Amino acid sequence: MSDNLAYQEERREELIGGNVVMMSPASAEHVYTAGSIYNIFKNYLKGKNCIPFSDGLLVHLTDENKFVPDMMVVCDRSKIKSDGVHGAPDLVVEVLSPSTAKDDRTRKKEVYEACGVPEYWLVSPTDKSIEVYLLESGKYILHDVYTVRPDWVLKQMTDEERAAIVTEFKCHLYDDLIIRLDDIFGDLF
Repeated sequence: MSDNLAYQEERREELIGGNVVMMSPASAEHVYTAGSIYNIFKNYLKGKNCIPFSDGLLVHLTDENKFVPDMMVVCDRSKIKSDGVHGAPDLVVEVLSPSTAKDDRTRKKEVYEACGVPEYWLVSPTDKSIEVYLLESGKYILHDVYTVRPDWVLKQMTDEERAAIVTEFKCHLYDDLIIRLDDIFGDLF
């Protein structure tokens, strides 16, 4: 790596339970997946009140918990400040990687739940899956898991079984926003 300051990478960190946690550089699959999800929401929300944010913006949830989600949607614009989002976003998406999956599934999920984030997605580029959690009575309930089936699995299925596979779903924040798995994972290498 160059000693030239213009070429040095920015150190990225989160505050989880009062502890500073360094964020690992993202893989190509991670960046592609997060970007695909952001683009879906950016196109859908153009001209609407809610704003999608891609990876890089800090969300201030509590004094001990300040996260950098891979994607989030914020509808209450008063929460948006120059240094990040202050308060619960309306949707948070975390793209899983080996170094972050445990925190995304446990500590961060618990904080998002306690702070009232209505919809939380855990996305696996490796499994090509999306777990959708919805906040009900203050607790996250796994609503569904949407998965792209590998070709070898599809070949073993009957026509009826293939026809029954769910390849798209609605975002719960918007009745008319259809999320197509192929739009997220279709070109993933």
